[in-house]
Amino acid sequence: MLATVVGVADGNTILVKDNTGQTITIRLACINSPEVTDQHYRLVATQRLKQLLPPQTPVVIRSTEQLKSGRTVGEVFVDNRSVNLLLVESGNAVVDRESLQNCSESKTQFLIAEANAKNKRLGLWQQSKVQLKFHAK
Repeated sequence: MLATVVGVADGNTILVKDNTGQTITIRLACINSPEVTDQHYRLVATQRLKQLLPPQTPVVIRSTEQLKSGRTVGEVFVDNRSVNLLLVESGNAVVDRESLQNCSESKTQFLIAEANAKNKRLGLWQQSKVQLKFHAK
């Protein structure tokens, strides 16, 4: 699906307008970003997503599932780069192993990106033990 970014709700949820002009909420597939209780990392993850996806950015969304809430879950691409993967690479998100099969084409890349971010202590990996709470779907 081709869409245009309207805004960023949090570290793993964006709002887009599709080609019919309808606003759709997209939850980024196969990743998790920190929840409200981890205020600092949540804000950093949200800011990073806002840098990657400013309003009016054209994106391609590969939808992986439709939630009962009506939200779409998908992998978001800008200039053929997965924004989901970029967030993991920068340590602003972790791989959600429960839904990773939905990103089968890039599964290995996600796991390698997380391992690299962890080894380099990027983003939320700066803590000695990462015990963050994450958004439920």
